Amino acid sequence: MLKNKFISFLLLSLVTFSASFIGGLATINFKEPWYSLLIKPSFNPPDWIFAPVWTTLYLMMTFAIWVYWHNKNRDMNTVYIYFIHLVFNTTWSIVFFVLHNMLLALVILVILIVLIVILIFRFRRVNLVSSYLMIPYVLWCTFALILNFNLIMLN
Repeated sequence: MLKNKFISFLLLSLVTFSASFIGGLATINFKEPWYSLLIKPSFNPPDWIFAPVWTTLYLMMTFAIWVYWHNKNRDMNTVYIYFIHLVFNTTWSIVFFVLHNMLLALVILVILIVLIVILIFRFRRVNLVSSYLMIPYVLWCTFALILNFNLIMLN
């Protein structure tokens, strides 16, 4: 069934954006008033920037796994790592915004970044486009790690 490129793109989008949807629900429902009361670093982006950035990143992630999926040299273990990384991606929002546990969220971010780097290298073996599509994502997550760390230090 996933041989059909349109259907595979829809299914991979559904899986990838499910992480966004769950994380978004956690953020919307549990962010306030807790997050507004935190002391934030001077380089903290305005709230409105997160939705377009994450939407773009999730779209790039979808294209990365989709292009990888349609390569005859793909390795299913890489696909499994992709799905596992989505679990960590979603878990961060729940731990940070629902549980308000910034330290555990930091640990989850470190694991997430390691998984993204692994994906970049594994994608690179098969398809450079997939690998390159993940670079903005790892950079944004690294920035999120710095923000998360500073929030811990300031609060």
